[in-house]
Amino acid sequence: MKIVIINYGAGNIQSIQFALQRLGYEGILSNNITEIQSADKVIFPGVGEASSAMQKLRDSGIDKIIPNLKQPVLGICLGMQLMCNSSEEGNTKGLGIFDIDIIKFSNKVKVPQMGWNNIYNLKSSLFEGIPENEYMYLIHSFYAPKCTESIAFTSYETEYSSALQKDNFYGVQFHPEKSGKIGEQILSNFLEL
Repeated sequence: MKIVIINYGAGNIQSIQFALQRLGYEGILSNNITEIQSADKVIFPGVGEASSAMQKLRDSGIDKIIPNLKQPVLGICLGMQLMCNSSEEGNTKGLGIFDIDIIKFSNKVKVPQMGWNNIYNLKSSLFEGIPENEYMYLIHSFYAPKCTESIAFTSYETEYSSALQKDNFYGVQFHPEKSGKIGEQILSNFLEL
C-alpha cells in the first residue's frame, strides 16, 4: 500500500511517520502532485497558522488537487481545518471539502485547548472498535462547530466536531499519532478503509 503524507512545510510529519512504522507501514513524505494522486491513502497533516499554511498549499498547487482526490484522505488538526470552507484564523479561505467554517474559542476559556480530552458520539468505520469517551491529544485554538458531516464530538466551552467525514474525506481535530494505542487504532482503521 502506498501511503503519502503531504509534505507542504506545515505538518508534524515525523510523528505520523513513526506512528505508521509502529503499525508496520511506511509513509512517503511528498509534495509531488503525481505522487499524491497515485497514492492508495493520503494523510494531510497540519501544524501552525491557517493562512500561511494555506499559502504554502497554493504555492505548490496542492490546493487544487486535494479536493479532487478519490482515495481515502485523512486531514489531521490544521489539515482538517483547511479542508473546511474557511477559518477565522487569518481570515483564511479553505479547500471547501467540509461545508463548515472554523471559528475561534472565546476568551472565556484557556486557549489553546491543549492536552487530553474525550471524543464521543462516534460514527463511521474510522472509529471501528474504539470505545466512546476515549481520550485523545488535542492542541488548537480554533474549532469546527457541529454539522451534518460530524462523526465525533468533544466538549470544551461548547460541543464541537472533533472529527468530520464526507465521502472519501476524513478529518480529525485530535492528533492520532500522539494519542497512544487508541490513536494508532484510528490510523489503522483509516488505512483499512
